[in-house]
Amino acid sequence: MARQTANRPRQLVVGLVQTNSQDNRDANINEVMAGIDRAARMGAQFVSLPETWNYLGPGRGAKKAAEEIPGELTRMLADKAREHSIWLHAGSVLEKHPEHDRLFNTTVVFDPVGDICARYRKIHLFDVDLAGQAAFRESDTIEAGDEIVTFDLDGTKVGLAICYDLRFPELFRIMALEGAEIIMLPAAFTMATGKDHWEPLIRARAIENSLFMIAPAQVGEHPPHRQCYGRSMVVDPWGVVLAQAGDIPTVITATLELDEISRVRAQVPSLRNRMPQRYVWPDQTGMGERTG
Repeated sequence: MARQTANRPRQLVVGLVQTNSQDNRDANINEVMAGIDRAARMGAQFVSLPETWNYLGPGRGAKKAAEEIPGELTRMLADKAREHSIWLHAGSVLEKHPEHDRLFNTTVVFDPVGDICARYRKIHLFDVDLAGQAAFRESDTIEAGDEIVTFDLDGTKVGLAICYDLRFPELFRIMALEGAEIIMLPAAFTMATGKDHWEPLIRARAIENSLFMIAPAQVGEHPPHRQCYGRSMVVDPWGVVLAQAGDIPTVITATLELDEISRVRAQVPSLRNRMPQRYVWPDQTGMGERTG
């Protein structure tokens, strides 16, 4: 509910819940529900949660902890949105689907009356080999989504992405060209990558698309002996960090001055100055070769 006051720019107070989720579903839910309550008490109109907060642990336990959408967990989240009359971006949860063997890593957004207004399934899966660490194979248990999603928040278009999506700027550019002025990025960034890449990438996505980036994150150690970087962030369209969490579970808030988007886009009109007719994608069968 972006508010408009006389002779003042539109504002939206966002709250980010930073958690240290584990492989205990009930404990995770209790932590998140308390975080939502705290953010609402702090004045947040739009509360956002981190990635896979309903379960963060060994892959063998993921299916047991996964949720159907809609289901019990989404009903609880809808009740919280309704209780506080807030928009609630439920980070992401492990979603099970009767027609799929693997799970989805899924974002759900609720409006202030508790209705689901958007759902996004993570497109880019974290399959990497980090030096000195066990390999990450998200695709072993997760199936990739296939749809880019934006939704309307009282006249402001909001885009949805999750964690590893951050490394694929074309996704964010498409959402910006579709009118997104805010992009949500729940994450569980590893310590190894987060300490060097988290802030630069978030600020880059904000700057190159002249929009707000809202990035709630997991923090601390979780089974099996892995560690998340944390540092949940809110970044404005100029790339300025408006709020950043520390290295413990916490809640932070920031006020988005939504009229800043048009001001920045007028100063540096990079979206308007694009030359799409000059861009040719490389031939995917021979990287570096040009098509046509």
